[in-house]
Amino acid sequence: MKPIPLAYKLRSLAGSPLRRRIRSARDAFLKTARTSCREAQHRILQELLSLNSGSAFCRDFGLHPGMSLSEFRNRVPVADYELVRPYVDRVAKGEHHALLGRHNRLLMFAMTSGTTAESRLIPVTDRFLSDYRRGWQIWGIGAYSEHDHLPELNIVQVASSHRRFTSDDGTPCGNISGLVVSMQNPIVRTLYSIPASLMDVKTPAVKRHMILRFALQDPMVGMMITANPSTLLQMMEQATADAELLIREIHNGGWTTIAADQPPVKTPVLRPNPSRAKELENILAQHGKLLPTACWPWMKLLGVWCGGSCAAYIRRLRELCNGLPVRDHGLHASEGRMTLPLEDNQPAGVLEVETHFFEFIPAEEADSTQPTVLEAHELLEGREYFILLTTSSGLYRYNIRDVVRCVGFYGSTPLLEFRHKGAHISSITGEKLAESQIVESMRHAEASTGVHTRLFTLTPMWDSPPGYVLFVKPLNASTSNDDWLRLGEQVERCLIEQNEEYREKRATARLRPLKVQVLPDEAWDQLHVSRTRRSGGSLEQYKHPCLIPDPEFQQVFLQACGIDPTEHGRQ
Repeated sequence: MKPIPLAYKLRSLAGSPLRRRIRSARDAFLKTARTSCREAQHRILQELLSLNSGSAFCRDFGLHPGMSLSEFRNRVPVADYELVRPYVDRVAKGEHHALLGRHNRLLMFAMTSGTTAESRLIPVTDRFLSDYRRGWQIWGIGAYSEHDHLPELNIVQVASSHRRFTSDDGTPCGNISGLVVSMQNPIVRTLYSIPASLMDVKTPAVKRHMILRFALQDPMVGMMITANPSTLLQMMEQATADAELLIREIHNGGWTTIAADQPPVKTPVLRPNPSRAKELENILAQHGKLLPTACWPWMKLLGVWCGGSCAAYIRRLRELCNGLPVRDHGLHASEGRMTLPLEDNQPAGVLEVETHFFEFIPAEEADSTQPTVLEAHELLEGREYFILLTTSSGLYRYNIRDVVRCVGFYGSTPLLEFRHKGAHISSITGEKLAESQIVESMRHAEASTGVHTRLFTLTPMWDSPPGYVLFVKPLNASTSNDDWLRLGEQVERCLIEQNEEYREKRATARLRPLKVQVLPDEAWDQLHVSRTRRSGGSLEQYKHPCLIPDPEFQQVFLQACGIDPTEHGRQ
């Protein structure tokens, strides 16, 4: 492997003062987490009440700085988006003080990408953006501190535009990651292999090709970052599928007509690079594909989500990348950042106690009309909770429907692992299967049978008796029906071990045995496109569902592939 060029080392030296400042901020945050979780959370609540005091929402609910936590809880119910929707609608029409304080400037609206609901607009303000950026900086300095040479190398980041459309008053609506990229310091921007302009490319296949074109011409990539591991897997598959075209473009410079199908963005001049093209040709000849660790021999780290349904793709991603470490982003959404992982290959992270005010409802009390509501320091290790957010963007006691497990404490602050969305629970006869149980069962089943999938989704099968069907996209085309039968049997055994109610319903024949159904690639592609379009999210935000409790899903999916659902039900 060639040594790192001097120019990269000099650039790293120039960034040393900034990294020292961020490292100091990380040390201060960790000290707070170790020693004063409760005090920090109460301080943050008062800051947020002060920040947005005077807004129509605060007046309507009687919120003011100095009120006690019990008063705050008495004034504002645990709520979903509908509580703030009328106020957000007013903000989007230009009445910013409906939800925000006078010194809390609106920058954009982040769009959620919920699995079934229409898109929701989440205000992004100066304070919110500052907290969001600080969280990412602390995450990054932790990664840099633990991986040699990483500060000297480049980053491939897949992000989406913050200007997908505008609200009635002209405020940009899109992805907050795009706003962060657009505001990057020009010196920091030199660390990134992918031009910011590519965020605005709308056609997914074209965007992936253009990202790969820039990434592959850069041998000095040290880290890849995107939300979902499936996005990186998809890119790596496309790199091999388009290998000859990509190598030809790098050799000749510029773009081909395939990449120019949609020329909506201005990109830097792409000069011919025959020597890099030759390197890639040799990699393709030697490995039969553009192997990531051969294309980017200096690569140190992959930054993706590891918890929840994303856990199903981590094994394969690490296999493709020769066991490279993976660092979870932490639990974050359009509504806010929640956790900060401190280690590689670990989905749990410390609660970001200096960002939002957090409350928690025990998962088993989700349907209670008067649930127990806990502060962060009151959680119990090993228990699962719904997490509530009060944020600088005007969300109050907002139930984001994320279920987290407390896996321990960092000093006084809980370490939380994302488990699943509350909506991702299926119960035909009272079994309450959780998405996390499906993911864990599939991981064990694939490991024990050697039968692997690219994608899978479990959904109810409303026969008599009802049951579940496991839709799969094979990893290997040669997988036989007997193999799928073995996989299905093993998944079922794992579910029976994990879920007492499922075990009881199967033993009493109230649920029929699990079935496995292989579906063609075009069906999965259509699913991704339709769900992304319906939610209003971007393809990079798309979270593939490993469990869809919607009883109509099976019919929709089968019809999309030209399969008669009535005939399928008689198989």
